[in-house]
Amino acid sequence: MKKQGTVVRWNSEKAFGFIRCPQIPADVFFHVRDFSGPGKPADGMQVTFEDIHVGGKGPRALSVEPARNAIVSEPPAAPPPAQAELLPRSPPSSRSRSQWQKRREERPLWIGLGLMAFWLLLWLVGIGMGRFPWVILTAVVLLNLVTFYMYWRDKHAAINEVQRTPEDWLHGLALAGGWPGAWFAQQILRHKTSKQPFRMIYWATVAANTLALMGWVAWPAFQ
Repeated sequence: MKKQGTVVRWNSEKAFGFIRCPQIPADVFFHVRDFSGPGKPADGMQVTFEDIHVGGKGPRALSVEPARNAIVSEPPAAPPPAQAELLPRSPPSSRSRSQWQKRREERPLWIGLGLMAFWLLLWLVGIGMGRFPWVILTAVVLLNLVTFYMYWRDKHAAINEVQRTPEDWLHGLALAGGWPGAWFAQQILRHKTSKQPFRMIYWATVAANTLALMGWVAWPAFQ
């Protein structure tokens, strides 16, 4: 169950900080890898998080996100009728902002699912045309399961501060055809979702794999 707290000590140079929560006696440690959402962590930011306990190191926060509607201000008094037309329009309400933010968060979800459906269609068309044997689907499924496991293993290593899985391995698996497994791991485990350079390379591997698959399926039409 997620808890809510306030960032009280954020070290931008070392990329870690602490969250103070009324439900937890000690301040909760978190790293920038565990933060996802618009902007960067800062002192005084209201956040939601999941807490775990790692050995004797004290509590640690995962899946840290800015709290929605954390700041609620009193609405300004209505201006006199003579001045109402001279004032600028008020900003959108918090409800409108939350709906817009929700649509913005759902957009990558639908894009990912759409690309996955197109990618699967390419495989089925290629098998129907005799470009791939049926057994290759088994290999593709196993590759995606391995990719999901490697993401889970890297997430576990990050929590326990042990040796991580090299990012080149994760990108290589995605490029080889395991990008759907990587996508599901990112969404379910909330891992590698806030590091923009990693995300850019990941989507480049998705594009390269999909274009290569499309070219292989369509190649007989150009001969």
